[in-house]
Amino acid sequence: MQTPVVNRSQRTSSGVTLAVVLLGVLVVAMSIAGTAIAVPEIGAELDASGAPLQWVVAAYNLTFAAFTLVFGSLGDLFGRRRTFVTGVVLFTAGSLASAVVTDIWLLDAARALAGIGGAAVMACGGAILASTFDGPARMRAFAAMGTMAGVGIAIGPFLSGWLVALLGWRVSFLVYVAAGVAALIGTLFVAESTSGERPRIDWAGMVAFVAGLSLVMFAIMEGPEAGWGAPAVLAALGGGAVLLVVFAIIESRVAQPVLDLSLVRNRRFMAWCLGTLTTSVGFLGVLVFLPTYLQGVNGASAGTAGLVMLMLTAPVLIAPLIGGRLVNKGVSPRLLITLALLLVTAGNAWLTVLHPGIGAAALLGPLLAIGLGMGLSFGITDGQAMDIVEPGRVGMAAGFLNTVRGGAEALVIAIFGSVLLTLTLARLGSGGLAAQVAAGDLSGGDREFLAAQFTDAWQATQWGVAALCLAATIIVWSLLAPGGARRPGPRLGEAREERAGSEA
Repeated sequence: MQTPVVNRSQRTSSGVTLAVVLLGVLVVAMSIAGTAIAVPEIGAELDASGAPLQWVVAAYNLTFAAFTLVFGSLGDLFGRRRTFVTGVVLFTAGSLASAVVTDIWLLDAARALAGIGGAAVMACGGAILASTFDGPARMRAFAAMGTMAGVGIAIGPFLSGWLVALLGWRVSFLVYVAAGVAALIGTLFVAESTSGERPRIDWAGMVAFVAGLSLVMFAIMEGPEAGWGAPAVLAALGGGAVLLVVFAIIESRVAQPVLDLSLVRNRRFMAWCLGTLTTSVGFLGVLVFLPTYLQGVNGASAGTAGLVMLMLTAPVLIAPLIGGRLVNKGVSPRLLITLALLLVTAGNAWLTVLHPGIGAAALLGPLLAIGLGMGLSFGITDGQAMDIVEPGRVGMAAGFLNTVRGGAEALVIAIFGSVLLTLTLARLGSGGLAAQVAAGDLSGGDREFLAAQFTDAWQATQWGVAALCLAATIIVWSLLAPGGARRPGPRLGEAREERAGSEA
C-alpha cells in the first residue's frame, strides 16, 4: 500500500484541521437529528402532510446513506480536501435553500442536496484525519470525531426545538448555513491528500446502489397514500429491487468494487452489522417521529419536545465510553451487545405506554433504555467488527458497516413513517385526514378521537418494532456464539487478481 501523498506546501495546522472536520461532523449530525422537531411547523406553514412532509427528513437521510460510499471513492481519486470542500458547499447551499423555499417539494430537493453534501463531509472527514495524524494522535482524533457525532445527535433536537420555538423553523436551517461557512473558511488551512494511486471508480455499482435504494424508499413512502397496488408504487418497488440485485452482481464481478460482498461469508462480522442495523431500527423511528406526536397530540411546543428528546439522545454521549471500557476490562462483547439490543427492544415495548397527555416523567424510562442501548452499541460495534477482518481489509469492512448503518437509518425512517401512516389510515378511513394527523395536525375533526386513533397506531407500530428487535437480538446472540467455523471471506483482491489474470 502506498503512503498517502500530502501537499506540504500549503500552510496547515493539525489543530485547525481537526477543528474543521469536527465542526463538519457536528453540523451534519445535528441536521440528521434535529430536523424532525421542525416538521409540524413546516407542515403548517407550507400546507404539507403525508409523504411530501416525511421527505423533509427522509430525503436527507437517503442521499446521505447512498452517497457516503460514492464520496469515499471520489475522495481517493480527486483529493480528500477538495471533496470535503465540495461537500461543505453542497451542504451549505442545501441548508440555505431549505431556509428560503416556499414549496414543500423544493424543500425536499434542498434537503436531498444537503444530504449529498453531508455524505461527502463524513466520508472525507475521516480520511483527512487519517492522513493528518499518526499513532496515538490519530486514535484521539477519531475518538473526538465519534464523540462529536454523538454531541450532534444529542443536542440537535434540543437546539432545533429551541430555535423553532423562538425564531421559527427557517432559522434552524440558517444555523447550519453559518456553521458551513465557518467550516469552508477553515478548509483554507487544511492540506490536500490523495491515496497515492488512481483507483478505478465503480461507477456502475454506485449508480445501481443509489438508484435502487432511492426507488425502494420512494415506494415505501408513497405506498400508504397512493395505494400499495398503484402502478407507480409497484414499478418503483420492483425497479428498486432489480437494481439492488444488479448492484450485487456488479460487485461480485468488478476488480475494485465499492462494496466487497465476500464479507457476508463471515458470520461474526455479519452479526455486528446486524447489531448496528437493529439499534438503528429501534432508535431512529422514535428520534424522528416522537417529536411530531408530542407536538400534535400533547400540544407541546417545539422547545419542550426538544427537551424531552434529550432523554433519548443524551445517553449516546456517555454510553459509548462505558461500553468501550467494559470490553477493555474483560466483559464479553457478545454479552454487552446483547444487553444493548435488549435495552432497545425493551424501550420500544415500554414506549407503548404513550398516551395523550403523557408527561416527561413517564417517558424517561423507555427513552433512557433506548438511548443507553444505542450508546452501548456505538461504543463496541465498530471496533469488534474491525477486529474480525484482516488488516488489509479494514477499510472495505468499515465501508460495508457504515453502508449498512446509513442505509438502515434511511429505510427505517421511511418504513416507520409508512407503517404509522398506514395504521392511522386504517383507523380513520380517509387518506387526507390520516396524513394530516400523522403530520401532527389534529385540527381536522374531533381532537380527542383523532388523538386516540393516532395513539393506537403508534402503539401498534412500537409493538412491531419491539418484536423485530427481539428477533434480531436472538439472531445476533446465535451468530456470536463461540466455536464453529468463522469462514471469513477471501482476502480482498485475491479473487479479483485471479480474475484479472485470467482476463489478461
